[in-house]
Amino acid sequence: MYLKQYYLGCLAHASYLIADERTGQAAVVDPQRDVEQYLDDARAAGYDIKYVILTHFHADFLAGHIELRNRASAKIVMGARAQAEFEVLSVNDGDSLDLGDVRLQIMETPGHTPEGISVLVFDKTHSDTEPHAVLTGDTLFIGDVGRPDLLASIGVTADELADMLYDSLEKLRQLPDTTLVYPAHGAGSMCGKNLSSETVSTIGEQKKFNYALQPMDRAEFKALVTADQPEAPEYFVYDAIKNRQERPDLAATLQTSLRRLSVDEVLEYQQNDAQIVDVREAIDFEGAHLSGAINIGLKGTYATWCGSMLSHDRPIVVIAESGDEEEAVMRLGRIGFDNVVGYLEHGMEALDSRPELIAVVPRMTAAALAEQLEESNATYILDVRSEKEWNQMHIDGSHNIPLPHLRERINEVPADSRVVVHCQGGYRSAIAASVLAGAGRKNLHDLVGGIKAWNASKLPTVGDEGASCGTGCKV
Repeated sequence: MYLKQYYLGCLAHASYLIADERTGQAAVVDPQRDVEQYLDDARAAGYDIKYVILTHFHADFLAGHIELRNRASAKIVMGARAQAEFEVLSVNDGDSLDLGDVRLQIMETPGHTPEGISVLVFDKTHSDTEPHAVLTGDTLFIGDVGRPDLLASIGVTADELADMLYDSLEKLRQLPDTTLVYPAHGAGSMCGKNLSSETVSTIGEQKKFNYALQPMDRAEFKALVTADQPEAPEYFVYDAIKNRQERPDLAATLQTSLRRLSVDEVLEYQQNDAQIVDVREAIDFEGAHLSGAINIGLKGTYATWCGSMLSHDRPIVVIAESGDEEEAVMRLGRIGFDNVVGYLEHGMEALDSRPELIAVVPRMTAAALAEQLEESNATYILDVRSEKEWNQMHIDGSHNIPLPHLRERINEVPADSRVVVHCQGGYRSAIAASVLAGAGRKNLHDLVGGIKAWNASKLPTVGDEGASCGTGCKV
């Protein structure tokens, strides 16, 4: 048996290639949309990808089932409750897909979504009765379970899904303790609240250490798994619907999206309501950028914040460092944002002779901000972290507007005051500063290093500093 995990850090997403080395038959489980790595590995080993299995309709990324169907003639396999526009091989609890000496057995495990399944992996040369591993999708994570409250399941309530999840976890608990657990997500995913940075475990370890697998009654479990979940990005519902649909594959969309655009073409798009996303690092963006552009850095949690801050139904133009254009567009494609119309040819160098188009965002150090606050209380400090992070620790007198809500609450930010915006480390505040600058705010500064720099300077904060900052505190 051959089993390989592929881990995509920017989306905290794990996918799998499983093959029988004797027969050469293979399956890919929960693939990302850019599928070259699976095809390359299968080709090198002489494997034929016969199946592409989706454990459920994912909400945080667009899966690569259409691409593997088109490129490898793989059959798309989903649980019997899945309703899709494309042809699906529907499987029920206990059904098996035989690759030879490797058998993939389906276990229906709804809860995160109604159609959720897990995949038991048997290596029959070792045992035909005890699974080597279970691929749990978004039902069971390392240290957590799939949240039942996402709006991916139209017509099914969080309470109903939590009931399903309770029963599904009981089924997984019955597996041998030695069974390896391979989930579809890890730490940083918004599909749960307490995911581990580990990417593989065992059923026995999870029974010991996973809070959701501890003995408890149904009501206690339901209250526990629905409490304190992070706010899901708006694009999750869009992606969950797109994953149900027949659609163009990524290669086709990249052909139309990777167009070189002149400055004048970019300006024309901008005047016609296009979104200009500058994917350079914050320090470069704030030093000089096309006026009106939003900064979402390619080196951070780029796809997730693009999904939160950009619209999937308005044109997108990318501004990037030379050589980064394709990655920026492809990573938008991973979340189903196929509305990119091109990128600025030569990047910011194209604006060297057009200084009237360039804007800047001044940066401020923690020490300089502290000095200003001692002299005057006229500075408006905008903290764009989550409400939970703000409650745990913040600069005294700061105002909290979580970044996903900044546009809708922008009128709360005074237009006639000096505004200093910050987050945890600087990634989110750069996005926020670009939104404010694009809205015409002039007396605007970005706090270098965020509250981490403020703390490193031993400056005072208020709040519950002993609590863990939770999901989304890294940047």
